[in-house]
Amino acid sequence: MNIIILGAGRVGESVAESLVSEPNDITVIDQDPGRLRLLEERLDLRGVVGNGIQPSVLEEAGARDADLLIACAAADETNLVVCKVAHQLYNVPTTIARLRSPEFVQGDPLLAREGFAVDRVICPEDSLTRYIQQLIDYPEALQVLEFARGRVCLIVVRAAVGSALVGHSLAEIRRLIPDFEMRIVALYRADAEVEANADAVIHAGDEVFVLAGTDRIRQVLAAIHLRDKPVQRLMIAGGGRVGLRLARNLQDHFEVKIIEQDARRCEYLVSQLPSSTLVLHGDSVEEDLLLEENVADMDLFLALTSDDEDNIMSAMLAKRLGARRVAALINRRAYAEMMQASAIDIAVSPAHTVIGELLTHIRRGDVVAVHSLRRGAAEALEGIARGDLKTSRLVGRRIEEIRLPRGARFGVIVRGEAEQAQVLMPHHGTRIEAGDHVVIFIPNKRLVREVERMFQVTAAFFG
Repeated sequence: MNIIILGAGRVGESVAESLVSEPNDITVIDQDPGRLRLLEERLDLRGVVGNGIQPSVLEEAGARDADLLIACAAADETNLVVCKVAHQLYNVPTTIARLRSPEFVQGDPLLAREGFAVDRVICPEDSLTRYIQQLIDYPEALQVLEFARGRVCLIVVRAAVGSALVGHSLAEIRRLIPDFEMRIVALYRADAEVEANADAVIHAGDEVFVLAGTDRIRQVLAAIHLRDKPVQRLMIAGGGRVGLRLARNLQDHFEVKIIEQDARRCEYLVSQLPSSTLVLHGDSVEEDLLLEENVADMDLFLALTSDDEDNIMSAMLAKRLGARRVAALINRRAYAEMMQASAIDIAVSPAHTVIGELLTHIRRGDVVAVHSLRRGAAEALEGIARGDLKTSRLVGRRIEEIRLPRGARFGVIVRGEAEQAQVLMPHHGTRIEAGDHVVIFIPNKRLVREVERMFQVTAAFFG
């Protein structure tokens, strides 16, 4: 696929880094030649220096042959204009724009083909806020990802000493928890994958990837991690876009404190939030301030400033001072990897919260949802089985008859629509039917293309 990315900032760089590992031809446009040079030295892509809204720059970037344009420059207006130009002059099939303003939402007539020609809107701040809220709702989880329109969740949780499944093999799970079905699709121990076969034993400290119906999430978490008490008190370091969005969403249900270093920003926060939300002017890496504000009483400390180093330091300090759980917003991939298994409970990557939204538009076949896992190394993919026994590699076949790439494994099947939908944990004899939503775990991105082909029907289907 020929892909043009406008903007080599943090989001653009992370998107390029994720897509370049697959068989894509990537071209990045940016006005900073130094930034592009660093990207070209590190990744297998081409850089074009210039203003992406100019037709000559898009022409040089290969817009005439582009399959997809992703506009993630800093300014909304730049992203809107480049999508319009790409469609109007070069008929680029799919355009995606990063838009921060809440005035532009998916489905807005202004974004239609006769308007700004934006096929898909992504907002990292909005995606990040939703992601963090899930971690607040399920404090035991490291990650909660939805499939089949929210009917199924993939939960990533660290196995705790004394929990029901620790010390037992995967084959024993049905006997230990007979009341509901779940499927463990992956185990990671000390950052290495453990083959999730029937004989694999769950150890304390393992990262467990488990699929289950959304109505069963809390029971799954209790079985693997032990039940944490609900989050009630939060402290947010950083009152920027994400901090403000989150505080607004939480204001009616939680006790929230925000620490912001900029005095003028504090005044703005006070004007935007109810009096029940305490806005503090100060530096979140100051120990005295955290002690004065009783950080030890916090159920969750969230470091959400625009500075990775400050987020890491303040989260580690809050943990040392007694905060029950801490999370840090970390843009740089190297930093995020270093923080794994550290004092920081969760390292949150803004770019990776939107990568799945982008990948859904890039995946071939009838793919409806993609989630990036393990900092982009793995994926969970949801596709719809189409066709029949003659035209499909899936429909009409039993699970034992279908050969997935080595390491990839079936997770869950959702059959039917709305309230009548069934969540099925596939076994050897389960037969896939047309219209089934099938979730597959892919441990290595090199296997993605092979899995995508499973959801593609042959030409006879259209005959």
